[in-house]
Amino acid sequence: MGPRRLLLVGEGNFSFAAALSETLDSSVCLTATCLQHPAELARDPVAQENLQRLRERGTEIRFSVDCTQLANAFEPQDREFDRIYFNFPHCGRKAGVAKNRKLLAKFFQSCVDVLAEEGEVHVALCRGQGGTSADKPQREWHNSWQVVAMAALGGLILSDVLPFRCEAVPGYKCTGYRSQDKSFHIEGALNHIFTRSLPFEGSQPRVFSIKLGDQWFSFSEPKALAGKLNRDFLEASSCHPIKIINEKLIVELGKIFPLKRLKCSFPLLPLEGTSVLPSWNCDSLSSFWINLHEYNSDSEFLHGEITKEMEDFLMSFSQLSIYKSPRRDGKEVHEGISGQAKVWLRSSLLVHVQAIIQAPDFLPGSLYILSGPVFRKCHILPFTMPAFHETLLILGFNQSLKDGCLLSLLNHLTGILDSLLTQTLPEGSMLSSSVEFVPQLNANNYVIHVKSHNFGPDCAKDLIIGSVTSSAANLTHKDQYFVFMSINLDLLAMLTWGITDWRMLWTFDNRFMKKFVPGEIEPFKSYSLYPPCYVHDISFWLKEEKGFDELEFHTMARAVSQDTIISIQFLGRFHHPKTEQVSLCYRLTYQTCDKALTQQQVASMQSQFRKEIQQQLHVIPR
Repeated sequence: MGPRRLLLVGEGNFSFAAALSETLDSSVCLTATCLQHPAELARDPVAQENLQRLRERGTEIRFSVDCTQLANAFEPQDREFDRIYFNFPHCGRKAGVAKNRKLLAKFFQSCVDVLAEEGEVHVALCRGQGGTSADKPQREWHNSWQVVAMAALGGLILSDVLPFRCEAVPGYKCTGYRSQDKSFHIEGALNHIFTRSLPFEGSQPRVFSIKLGDQWFSFSEPKALAGKLNRDFLEASSCHPIKIINEKLIVELGKIFPLKRLKCSFPLLPLEGTSVLPSWNCDSLSSFWINLHEYNSDSEFLHGEITKEMEDFLMSFSQLSIYKSPRRDGKEVHEGISGQAKVWLRSSLLVHVQAIIQAPDFLPGSLYILSGPVFRKCHILPFTMPAFHETLLILGFNQSLKDGCLLSLLNHLTGILDSLLTQTLPEGSMLSSSVEFVPQLNANNYVIHVKSHNFGPDCAKDLIIGSVTSSAANLTHKDQYFVFMSINLDLLAMLTWGITDWRMLWTFDNRFMKKFVPGEIEPFKSYSLYPPCYVHDISFWLKEEKGFDELEFHTMARAVSQDTIISIQFLGRFHHPKTEQVSLCYRLTYQTCDKALTQQQVASMQSQFRKEIQQQLHVIPR
């Protein structure tokens, strides 16, 4: 269904309104406004002719409407416009970029008061004014109107950019250049389309509860993982791209191997007793630790089943008074806590392998599949994520068939992944994606390396999306050889659809899911374009150089910024010659992928980050 109510602001001679009205269906209600008083237009014959045409069509016309105070111009029952147009805004005469930015900022803030929930704001700007890379050529940021940053002040994001075509509205004459009866230079002009953004308030950590028998426990979501627990992307009812890509992968594997799909438990694990093969690095020091408390009724139930290890641990949990917290320097901190236990979020599905292969009903020759979310602390990098979904493939076979079975599995998976990654490439494209299993120092281990052009012809990406580990027999299956293959489904989905930012997979914005149609794989087009970057530097003195934990520094930045920091660059280290103190300096870049972000919000986050590192990392900000 198209827009029902349209609002035009800043009309000069009303030629755009008159031309647009001729293209509209009779069911569309058009309201055209201008800043001038009627007397100011009385001597303009073009304006008078256009006003007459509009009146004949029943268009509502309003004079003396200030586009920066739209709520004052309309009663509450007359608001809720589906589309608002502002063509070639300008403060008049030789106003500089700063004044025009201010006009845009006030306009966008005013729009929110009269815009329907799913409405659009259309702003046409001359070539280069917008300051986005859609402009050809693109102006330097400081010399542009910074239209996306100004829209963010009104909680709006740029969802589309189209060429402004006068031929689409015959008769339109854009006047008002420098407050004169002159046309703007509209060659290369662009129409910027803005929509509402989700607010940041929805990303606060939640409280979860789990039940064992008649007893309940609760815990807070780690701040660095806000909005990432309990998302159920892999559940049967889900249409999320991670679910789609996992199902496609499993269907293809099912054509080659008999399958055994396993139900994934929820991701809490006890501190002690988790059994993994020694060759795997399931580092508890990079894991997210959770404090379990006695039941909090104001919480959300955590979906999933409890592992046997977790059940045994919770059954023994009763008013624990001491737990040990590991540190990166190898020491342990003993903390006295009553009614509290410490567990961790699994960092890999590999922690479940021993329980699977030692189960009495394990069948060699069948391909066992386990899929679920995993969580780990990591540095802030473009394709490194603290939360993602993993699919684990487990295949056991007779040792005498080792080489043939392993080669067969790798060849089949190469073909499956190649097929998935080429579905969104243009037909007849000379570009391609390649999958390679690269041997590691241990000849039995591989990493799955993918080179893809799905992010664009000039943007090839080389990524590692998984690993392969093989192991000889264990006590339960003495004559068997095992292959364990781990695949990062989030990276695979990003490569398949050309999703450039992993954070987009976790958005709460419903527009994301509308981009995916069951049974079809089309290149992903973001609904938030050209988000601005904000750069801040931070430097601080270290109290103890050896005690500084850079991973915790990144994790804290992720938490305080609500995942809006996309880059942390180490700038340098300074050693004071007299005091012997050491100072470190980093550059932080803030940018969102799905929400409006303002310079004021970033400044507030940066200030909070300075306080947090001083309190938690024991450094002295400079």
